[in-house]
Amino acid sequence: MRFKDVFSIIGPAMVGPSSSHTAGAARIGRLARQLFGAMPARADVIFYGSFAATYIGHGTYSAIVGGLLDMETDDIRLPDSLRIAAEAGILVEVQTGKGLFPHPNTAELRLYRKNEEEPSFTIVGTSIGGGNIEIVSVDGFKVKLTGQYPTLVIWHTDSPGMIAEVTRLLQEEGINIGYMSVDRKNRSGQAMMAIETDQAISAELLEKLNGYPGIQAIRLVK
Repeated sequence: MRFKDVFSIIGPAMVGPSSSHTAGAARIGRLARQLFGAMPARADVIFYGSFAATYIGHGTYSAIVGGLLDMETDDIRLPDSLRIAAEAGILVEVQTGKGLFPHPNTAELRLYRKNEEEPSFTIVGTSIGGGNIEIVSVDGFKVKLTGQYPTLVIWHTDSPGMIAEVTRLLQEEGINIGYMSVDRKNRSGQAMMAIETDQAISAELLEKLNGYPGIQAIRLVK
């Protein structure tokens, strides 16, 4: 195998046992928490493939819940995350899924706010090896997020000039776009941009974006 970097060999700093099944799961949970914007009152976790077969033995369940509690991959509290979540009054239910899934290590999270009967946020993430992840779906939009770079996720109306205006504001701030994915549910309906950048996103830029007509919500992953 061609050598890429030291990280490819040693993996992330983590609480074990597995970079894919533990560290990757924690990162999926933590990124979901950042995109949700708050601590969920309830979380439904659905595991697919290898995750579904080994989530108990590899600590995948406690890792993903730890991520939802905003724990890093090397947080020593990860093995106790289920108890910590229960003490905080967070209801977490786990199940194994069937059917098609994008990667052998796939998790779907459905997050609820207080007093909600239906989830207000859904995310599908995959653990692709060495603790690296890809988020492939957010609220039903097909996107690609790695969590390795500052990332803007923007819910907006599908309208002419929206993408151009967002990229113009980034350019004015001297921010380079490393990767961008865009999806919409229907013409002139709801749409989403996911933009990974090379530079940090300032609070001032977030304020400008939040004030732009047609933008419904913004989350910053960093």
